[in-house]
Amino acid sequence: MKNLIFWIIAVLITVSAAMYQRMTGPTYPKRTTVALEGTEYKLALKRSQTNTHTCKIKLELPADISGKIYFKRFRVDEEWSLSDMIHDNTHLVGELPSQPAAGKLEYYIVLSTQSGSQVEIFRDEPIVIRFKGNVPALVMIPHILIMFFAMLYSNVAGLNAAFGRPQQRKQGQWALWLLLAGGMILGPVVQKYAFGELWTGIPFGWDLTDNKTLIAVIAWITAVVMNRKKERPGYTVAAALLLLLVYSIPHSLFGSELDYSTGTVTQG
Repeated sequence: MKNLIFWIIAVLITVSAAMYQRMTGPTYPKRTTVALEGTEYKLALKRSQTNTHTCKIKLELPADISGKIYFKRFRVDEEWSLSDMIHDNTHLVGELPSQPAAGKLEYYIVLSTQSGSQVEIFRDEPIVIRFKGNVPALVMIPHILIMFFAMLYSNVAGLNAAFGRPQQRKQGQWALWLLLAGGMILGPVVQKYAFGELWTGIPFGWDLTDNKTLIAVIAWITAVVMNRKKERPGYTVAAALLLLLVYSIPHSLFGSELDYSTGTVTQG
C-alpha cells in the first residue's frame, strides 16, 4: 500500500513540475488582457515557431477591430517593419517572416476600432519569438517521454530513500539510465535538429538547458555510485531534490540564439 502511495505522490510531483516548467518558460505564449471600448479580450501571443513556414499571429477578435504588427530582428539596430493584420471569419491574423534556426524577432501589436480607439500591446516590452528547425516526432516524442519517466523514477526513488526503503537503489539506477538516454543522447539530437548544434553547454557554452541536464546527470551518477555497495539514501534524496530543482527551471531559458552579425549560434 505504501509503495502505491509513493508512486501516486511521485506522479503528482512530476506532472506539477512539468506543467510549471512549460507555463513559465520563455517559449510559452505570452498571455494578456486588453480592453477596447469597454470590452475585455484575452489574447495569447506566440513566442516560439518552427521555421519551415511563416509565423501566423492569430487573435480572437471581432471583425470591427483592425490591427498592425511591428517587428524587427532581436538585438539588431534596425527600423521596425510593419505587417497589416486581416480577418479570417473568427480571428485577426498577421504574419511574421520565418527566421533561420535560433533566430529571434521582437514584435508588438497595435489594435484599432472603427471609432478610432486604439491600444498598443507590449510596445514598451516587445514580445520575443524564437524560430527553430523542425524536430521529427520520432525524436521529440521519445525525448519527452523518457525525460518524464526519468523525473518520475527520480521522485519515487527520493521518496523511498527519505523513508529508508531499499527500493531506492534500483529506482535510482532507472532514473540515471533514463536521464542519460533522454537528456544526454536524445536531448542533443533534438537540439541539433532545432538549432543546428548538438551541445552548447559546458565546456562550449552556457546554454542553461544543457548545463542543468549535465548537473543532474552528475548528481545521479554520484548517487548511484555511492549506493552500489552500501545503502546511502542521503545521496539519493539529494539527487532527487536537485533534479526536481533543475527540472523546474523554465525550459529554453538562456537558450540558443542566432547572432545576426556573425551568423553563429550563441546563448541568450
